[in-house]
Amino acid sequence: MSSPVSPEQKGGLTPTSFKPRIFSGIQPSGGLTLGNYLGALKRFVEKQDEGIETIYCLVDMHAITVWQDPAKLRHATREGAAAFIAAGIDPKRSILFNQSQVSAHAELGWIFNCVARMGWMSRMTQFKDKAGKNSENVSLGLFAYPALMAADILAYHATMVPVGEDQKQHLELTRDIAIKFNNDYGVDFFPVVDPLIEGAATRVMSLRDGTRKMSKSDPSDQSRINLTDSADMIAAKIRKAKTDPEPLPDSVEALRDRPEARNLVNIYAALSGHSVDQVIRDFAGAQFGTFKPALADLAVATLSPITTEMNRLMADPAEIDRILGDGAERADAIAQPILEQVFDITGMIRSRRK
Repeated sequence: MSSPVSPEQKGGLTPTSFKPRIFSGIQPSGGLTLGNYLGALKRFVEKQDEGIETIYCLVDMHAITVWQDPAKLRHATREGAAAFIAAGIDPKRSILFNQSQVSAHAELGWIFNCVARMGWMSRMTQFKDKAGKNSENVSLGLFAYPALMAADILAYHATMVPVGEDQKQHLELTRDIAIKFNNDYGVDFFPVVDPLIEGAATRVMSLRDGTRKMSKSDPSDQSRINLTDSADMIAAKIRKAKTDPEPLPDSVEALRDRPEARNLVNIYAALSGHSVDQVIRDFAGAQFGTFKPALADLAVATLSPITTEMNRLMADPAEIDRILGDGAERADAIAQPILEQVFDITGMIRSRRK
C-alpha cells in the first residue's frame, strides 16, 4: 500500500463530507420488462419523490461488453429513456443521461481497473454465469464490467444505489474499490456506498419458471411481460403463467416451496403497494382462476399508461436525444471536478484546461 499523501500532494483536498446522492442505471440491451419496472424504475421514481438528489443512467458502455447491433443499441437507449420518463422520472428533477456521453465513466473506470484485483473480478458470479464454459472468448470488458460499474457510481460520489439482489455482489465490489483507493492514497475521498434493496419484488422471476429471473434475453416471450406489451398481451401472459394446482395458502411461510405461486404473489404485492402478508390475507384459499384475473387487471392498469406514454415519446427521438444531452451536461458538471481530484490524488499531471 502507498504511504499516505499530504494535503499538498493530493491537490489541497481535505476529508470529504458526502451529501446524500443516488445513482443507478439500466443497460439498454433490449426491451425492458416488468422486472425492470418493479425492480428498478418504480423504485427510482420513489427515490426521486423523496427529495434526494437522483442521477439515472442508460449504461450503453456496459451494453457493448457483448456485441450489439448499432442501430438496435441506439433504439434501445432511446426506448430506455422513454421508459424512465413514462414511469415517472422527471428529467428536470432527476438527471437522466446515457453513459457514453460523460467521459468520466471510462476514465475513472481505467483508474479502478488498476485498483481492483484479479481475484476480486474472478469471483463475480455474474461473469461466471454469462461467460459459462466460454470464458476464454468473452470480451475483456465483460470481465472488467464491475470496475466500470464502480466508476459509474463513484464518479458522482453517490452514497446510495437502488439495485436488485442480483447486483448486490457488484455493489460490494464497489465498496471494496472505494475502501482500497482511500487506503492506498491515504485519503477520505470516495464514499462507501450503500445498496438499497427494498420491496416485495426486487427480483421478479420468470412466468414460466419461478426459479429463474425474468429476463429480456429469455428465448420465450411468454416468460416475461414487456413494457411495450399491449393490455391484451399482458392479460394473456398472466393467464398462461405457470402455477401449481394448490390454492393460495394462509401464510407466507407456506409459499416457500412454491416458486411460481410466490412469484405471482410478490408481483401483485409490488404492483399494489401492499405487503405480501396483506395479499395472502386477501386471497387465502383462492384458486389461481380467481387470483390471476385480479393480477392481470392490476398489471394492465399499472403498465398500460406507461406503454402509451413510451409510444408517444418514441415518436419524437430528437426530443429524447435532447433530454439525454441535457442530462449528460448536468452529469458531467458533477463528475468532472471529482475526476480531476482523482487525477491529482493519483499523481497525474493535468494542464488546467478552461
